Amino acid sequence: MSMCVVVTEAVPPRLRGRLAVWLLEVRAGVYVGDVSRRIREMIWYQVTELADDGNVVMAWATNTESGFDLVTYGENARTPVDFDGLRLVKYTPNISGSDGGE
Repeated sequence: MSMCVVVTEAVPPRLRGRLAVWLLEVRAGVYVGDVSRRIREMIWYQVTELADDGNVVMAWATNTESGFDLVTYGENARTPVDFDGLRLVKYTPNISGSDGGE
């Protein structure tokens, strides 16, 4: 089991309800929990099926250089990139629907 964090933006209530079954919603759209790989993969399947036009990022603890891994769904100004085995986040401003807030 490993710590898992899911952050949602503009997703339908049915996905938020599904996430709340397995994870604790600590802030609006932010879910945390300690889940197995199988449950994490099942949660991600639900995200890809139910997120519609929203966007989601899931991060979990793992045995890598950075100590975590992540996946994203939907359009967002921040996208994960692999840089020599290290996971970084690329920021691309002016993505429609993003906050651009920095």
